[in-house]
Amino acid sequence: MSATGAQLGSSCGFSSRISLRWVPEVPEETTDTIVLSVGEWFLDLRMDKKSGGIDWAMAGTRIEENPKGIPLKVIFTRELDSLNEIGIKDIGNFSPRPDGTDLESGEMPRTDLPGAPMTAFEEVWRELPFREGPEGAKKGISWILESDDAPLSLGEQEGQVTITKIFMGRIWGTYLAFQQTQTHSSQKDESGVWSVKRSGSEVSARREEWSSRWEEKYMVGSDGAAIPSMKNGYDGEGMGTWRIPGEKVVIQGKSFIVRAFEEIHYVVRSHLKGDRLRGLSDYDQSKGEQDKF
Repeated sequence: MSATGAQLGSSCGFSSRISLRWVPEVPEETTDTIVLSVGEWFLDLRMDKKSGGIDWAMAGTRIEENPKGIPLKVIFTRELDSLNEIGIKDIGNFSPRPDGTDLESGEMPRTDLPGAPMTAFEEVWRELPFREGPEGAKKGISWILESDDAPLSLGEQEGQVTITKIFMGRIWGTYLAFQQTQTHSSQKDESGVWSVKRSGSEVSARREEWSSRWEEKYMVGSDGAAIPSMKNGYDGEGMGTWRIPGEKVVIQGKSFIVRAFEEIHYVVRSHLKGDRLRGLSDYDQSKGEQDKF
């Protein structure tokens, strides 16, 4: 039995976009889009169906401003972005629809128009069941890692550093990874305040899925082959410091910060009690163990 995150009692989200509508035009879907979110972090990959290239790839934070509110207001901050809008915040308003999907409304750049103007949009999203992973049926781990890049210190002097920003995320049997070369420049504005401006180059990406072994669905970009792959396995995955947000782990000699982690062990037991059949579901998360009836 496959189940969505909500059915499993998970804090993770795994969704696919059904359609995009630029208001007031008609809705359409020209991409294969999935989004993984674990805790307050997300990875979003949108592959153009026609060209086979990246339509949009981004990763960063996802903060719910009014948890359980309708519409749910979510603030997204992009720390990696193929449209080179690093650090930009977007606001999405999510409302449930009668068919079980969610309608997101807001504004975002319309890249198919000159100058990519901010345009009102409506997107329809559907939560997907978690794909079975190497841990087996009805259980799995989820996590998001960000490369541990020494940031440019804010100081009263101009400077510039170039880093290789990597985000990796997994929910059970689905894996996404992005890589982007970024330039961080310290500069002073007209009022004398120092800040860091970030710009990025092309994004390379991987999407892999578990089917008795990890298999590649997409590998795109000039550095796609160099991005860490689940096919090689990660030493200590899901153990020790992997389970603690803010701690660091090492993959292929590079340090990564654990941004979010969750483990669920979901077991369904049915037994006859009198003349009533009751189902009992247990799930074990990294924060503790609970019973769900």
